[in-house]
Amino acid sequence: MTNAPDAVRAAPRRVRLTYGFATDRGLRRELNEDSLIAAEPIFAVADGMGGHEAGEIASGVCVRTLGRSSIIGSRTPGFSVEDLEQLIQEMDAAIRAETGGAAGTTVSGVVVVQDSGAPCWLFFNVGDSRTYRLSGDRFGQVSIDHSEVQELVELGEITPAQAHTHPRRHVVTRALGTGDDAEADYWLMPVGKDDRILICSDGLSGEVSDDGIYDVLSTIPDPQLAADALIEATLRSGARDNVTVIVLDAIEEDASLEEVSADRGGAGPSDPDDPVRRTPPGTIIEADRPSV
Repeated sequence: MTNAPDAVRAAPRRVRLTYGFATDRGLRRELNEDSLIAAEPIFAVADGMGGHEAGEIASGVCVRTLGRSSIIGSRTPGFSVEDLEQLIQEMDAAIRAETGGAAGTTVSGVVVVQDSGAPCWLFFNVGDSRTYRLSGDRFGQVSIDHSEVQELVELGEITPAQAHTHPRRHVVTRALGTGDDAEADYWLMPVGKDDRILICSDGLSGEVSDDGIYDVLSTIPDPQLAADALIEATLRSGARDNVTVIVLDAIEEDASLEEVSADRGGAGPSDPDDPVRRTPPGTIIEADRPSV
């Protein structure tokens, strides 16, 4: 009689991240006060507020602080909501030190982390920049706007359609670097098979409907081409504000096939225990600075 073989442990899930991004000053603004970071495992868009009071400085400080974080290009199995909360507090303090509280920024984004050995999205948001998720045939906004009109919608005083044109639609109730409330919201979700994430400033959501955004994300496979198409759609709609987008795809891979590929000298993850394939160092794009 032979002994039954030991139970085979399931291989960890692996995902490969591909992404594209784009930003534009728009058709009405003199400066682009948006900034972005796309550097695995963190992706975020910051929309500076303050105009001549240095909104572009606030958003730039925000993404530079994220870019200096030790999580960039590293394995993040232990990175938690508490760690992200500390990082956001550092961003808030750095912006206040740089601008004296005269300017602020919204920020919305996601960090790819591990939870119980599986890749997860750790979303975060302060203000009215947005993060959306397309998962299979399900599409929707993950973040919740911190704005006066969102509060009116939740109270039932106006409809979502009315919020789109409300005169107070640009007034935010939370921001980094200014005001009394810089608290972020967080959401932790498993990375779904072939998830697509969109992170954007309100220059996109203020001009293009959610249906229009969905049409682009669901029909253009390449993330960079999708990002470019969203900018073009915004420009066609009038682009009254700066607009910035990041389109991020998570593609699930067969771990056993990837191991064979790596053994033969092909492309494989930098570490066999890391579920996220690392790419070369990412990108930080800061807001325009006025000429002197």
